Amino acid sequence: MNDDNVKVQMRKGILEYCILAILSREDSYAPKIIAELKQAEMIVVEGTLYPILTRQKNAGLLTYRWEESPQGPPRKYYMLTEAGRKQLALLDDAWNEMVEQIRLIRHGHTVIESTEEPSTRPIPELNPTQE
Repeated sequence: MNDDNVKVQMRKGILEYCILAILSREDSYAPKIIAELKQAEMIVVEGTLYPILTRQKNAGLLTYRWEESPQGPPRKYYMLTEAGRKQLALLDDAWNEMVEQIRLIRHGHTVIESTEEPSTRPIPELNPTQE
């Protein structure tokens, strides 16, 4: 499997989480969100962001407001709703749990060692008509 392809697939799965995390710090507009995701090497194609923002807005996780810009047209600033904050908290918990599970697996803490020999005793049959 191609290393770049693996990274792309993993990033796709966590972009929605990253966007909520960015917006939890401050309200922001799309080009600024894109710049932060690019700096973190989480996004390559700008067109990836807009469908996610729309999906999150339609799900009630985000809302937006228009704000005048000193450098051109008004900017659409996205912000988290209360539902978005709750979703981010759930994703934080899920992420932390998954990281811990992977850590346990990587360090062999999930290996089950059996010290018992398999039983050779016959299993008694259960017959509800016998008393």
